[in-house]
Amino acid sequence: MMNTGIIDNSFPTFSHGGRSSGRSDKFSSLMRGSLTVILLVALFASSCRSSRNTAEMLSPEAEQQSENRQVNYADPSTWLLGYINPGMFLNHPHSEWYIGGREEYKPDGAVIEKLVPAIGDELSILVVIGTWCPDSRREVPRFMKIVDQTGFPAERMTFVGVDISKLAPVGGYDTLNIERVPTFIFLKNKVEAGRIIETPVTSLEQDMLNILTGMNKENN
Repeated sequence: MMNTGIIDNSFPTFSHGGRSSGRSDKFSSLMRGSLTVILLVALFASSCRSSRNTAEMLSPEAEQQSENRQVNYADPSTWLLGYINPGMFLNHPHSEWYIGGREEYKPDGAVIEKLVPAIGDELSILVVIGTWCPDSRREVPRFMKIVDQTGFPAERMTFVGVDISKLAPVGGYDTLNIERVPTFIFLKNKVEAGRIIETPVTSLEQDMLNILTGMNKENN
């Protein structure tokens, strides 16, 4: 038997003067029985830990975390192309970068206060995003938090998703001259007032304020 072999290999038989006695046989038998119990206890203890770890690995939370780590945003099947409803960012796999990025960003409250009166009824915003692009996945959630805090109407924002070649199946898109994403285009009465390309110069909210107040033109 396996257990007997382990015991015999680990612990030699005790004897007195080369002869076995009844006492030594009883002692040897007792040792075998005790070690068998110890090995069984250790085996069951190990099994309990293994079962618990397996259950944890197979829990819905663990499965979801594993799935999130495996998302390949370079896979074209995950891309959002053409006109996008921003509510789509709340669906997997995009919710993994959108929700956390939005919650973690803390806009400058003083800048937000200045932005509110700078936003007029004539303003509309066009956002060009590539969901395959890390810059887009970082900046778009932050931008959405900013516009929400200013109370900017969602119906005056347009989102366009592009592929890795910066192309989108949207009429007139080629006139926008998009070279990098994300690109945030601010229009007053349908005339471009400025744009934030890829990453802000200062911060998203400050760059937006500079564009809406004309400060960006003074700095250029």
